[in-house]
Amino acid sequence: MVDLNRYRKWFYAAAAYNAVWGTIVGLFPGLIFKWLGMPLPNYPSLMQAIGMIVGVYAIGYWLIGLNPQRYGPFVYIGLAGKILGPIGFAYSAMKGELPWSFGLVNVTNDLIWLPSFIPFAWAVYKNERLN
Repeated sequence: MVDLNRYRKWFYAAAAYNAVWGTIVGLFPGLIFKWLGMPLPNYPSLMQAIGMIVGVYAIGYWLIGLNPQRYGPFVYIGLAGKILGPIGFAYSAMKGELPWSFGLVNVTNDLIWLPSFIPFAWAVYKNERLN
């Protein structure tokens, strides 16, 4: 059985990051667009909904940090978002719907977490197979 506890700090950090990011986007839905010099969206409530979704991920990551053995499979949900988010962004950027600079959001929200999420997900999978 693979020891999952060594990843706990990563998930506490991911929980804190997502809680802060979700709160900021929820309260200030145009802030990212202003920072990137983009026009403000016509429907700020859509960004607020994205902030809420990201904030909800924080709960799952916190639970993984508390008990990686019990809540470890939640990582599959987070990993799906961390893979599909950048793919969706790249598709939108290639179509000209988003500027490439908006990819900075994917760097901090998704890509920096992959070096911990992928091996953790693999370890969870291996542990599930052993049980």
